[in-house]
Amino acid sequence: MYNNSFAKRTLLFFISIFFLYSCDKEYNSIGADLLGQNNFDFLQYTSDVVAYNQKVGPVDAINLSVNSLGIATNSSFGKTISHFATQVNLSTVSPSIGANAVIDSVYLSVPYFSTLKTTNANGSKTYELDSIYGGQAPIKLSVFESGFFMRDLDPSTNFQTPQPFFTDQNSTFDNAKIGSRLNNSSDASQNDAFVFSPKEIVQKSIATDGKEVLNRSVPAMRLRLNSNFFTSKILNAPAAKLAANDVFKEYFRGLYFKVETVPGSEGSLAMMNFKAGRITINYKEDLVTNGVTTRVSKSLDLNLTGNSVNLFEDTNTVASYLNTVNNPNTTEGDDNLYIKGGQGSMAVINLFNSAAELNRIRTSGWLINEANLIFHIDANKMNGSEEPNRLYLYDLTHNIPIADFNLDPTSSPDVKKSKFIFGGLLTKQEGANGRGLSYKVRVTNQIRNLIKHSDSTNVKLGLVVTENIAEPTFSKLRSANAFTSKFPKAAVMNPLGTVLYGTSSRVPADKRLKLQIYYTKPN
Repeated sequence: MYNNSFAKRTLLFFISIFFLYSCDKEYNSIGADLLGQNNFDFLQYTSDVVAYNQKVGPVDAINLSVNSLGIATNSSFGKTISHFATQVNLSTVSPSIGANAVIDSVYLSVPYFSTLKTTNANGSKTYELDSIYGGQAPIKLSVFESGFFMRDLDPSTNFQTPQPFFTDQNSTFDNAKIGSRLNNSSDASQNDAFVFSPKEIVQKSIATDGKEVLNRSVPAMRLRLNSNFFTSKILNAPAAKLAANDVFKEYFRGLYFKVETVPGSEGSLAMMNFKAGRITINYKEDLVTNGVTTRVSKSLDLNLTGNSVNLFEDTNTVASYLNTVNNPNTTEGDDNLYIKGGQGSMAVINLFNSAAELNRIRTSGWLINEANLIFHIDANKMNGSEEPNRLYLYDLTHNIPIADFNLDPTSSPDVKKSKFIFGGLLTKQEGANGRGLSYKVRVTNQIRNLIKHSDSTNVKLGLVVTENIAEPTFSKLRSANAFTSKFPKAAVMNPLGTVLYGTSSRVPADKRLKLQIYYTKPN
């Protein structure tokens, strides 16, 4: 199976390269015909760019495919605390719960993104976690019953559109939480000193022959929850409350995950797919057979598949960051570009700020071979902080992907690295702990179209953090800014940030953002 899978990926890779070659056929075939005649020069041109910051603000974070949980600290931005709230669904409605049901245990499990590294002789496995920032630095994690009902449709639009829930609504959910936390174990690793552990989950059970069996599963957030609460809320619930999930979601409004700082710890943060999570209630009940009563083990699952929202709390925000994003230099561009996901900030980029420059290129007869934007990281300002693995460049004027994104068919077993010719991936120093150097984005087809078609609009481009390059859709801003009322959904998912060199004259020439064009010109 592995060989077949590898062969398919290899074949797909070469098909992708062939496709990209075909996209360039109009230009490359001309060059091939004339190359032997030496009628063309191959040249490089550098164009000045104007890039500046734009504050984003609260954004709709309903039902994201990936959510963050934890604490991210950055010396140039400040601290972001990511909380989470979700509805809960019955895996089976109208569950049959027998007489004298008593809970043995209740566990909440949400698997982490992980990769299997080794399998040992005794069957144990070693994993490496993906998308965990801050390592094993502990956080305080409390899970509460939520008292806030997350309705499906928005009454302000006469129930015609989904109800938005915004990233700045943490106080709403926090104030609506009910009772004490449910993960109330005396084991501090379950709450007051929680860490995202790469250890596999090992559960013991007894087989029918009486022998102990070890059941192994991938690393996950695994929290033991309060049995008394679920006895009252689920096992002793009126049957009508468990008859349909629409009724159940009103009766049990879900869970609220509250994150707090542990003294002496900067904390850590994980990207997680909560919709893959579940609550398993293990209990025993009476079984009567031929007048004989025995105790039997049963389980009931609740899924975290209802409406959900990521909630961000920005604290200790750095004053220089706020000043820069709130007062951009739209004429020359800013010294630094502060790119932060969640409800953070983005960059606005203007290519060919001079109409005369663009017109001159359009009439020059250039054939564009390649065009790139290279964003250099300001290592001094990042100061060792966690860096986002990818940035996303898009058409800000129309809130759509640019041509180079659409025309890149390349894929990867790691979906986050798909569309790798379009780029935006972090380039690092060599070595296991190499720091980030730059991000490179291909804009070849964007420039070709702009030059080839005189009626093409020189649109503004937006630059943001992305958690998932395969997610090109947009979320609604609570308040529209000067450029847009939307923000890329994949940027909402990842609250990390990076500081890039900008375009002002104060930026060193070798670090300044510029548009690089490689072209062929008739002699």
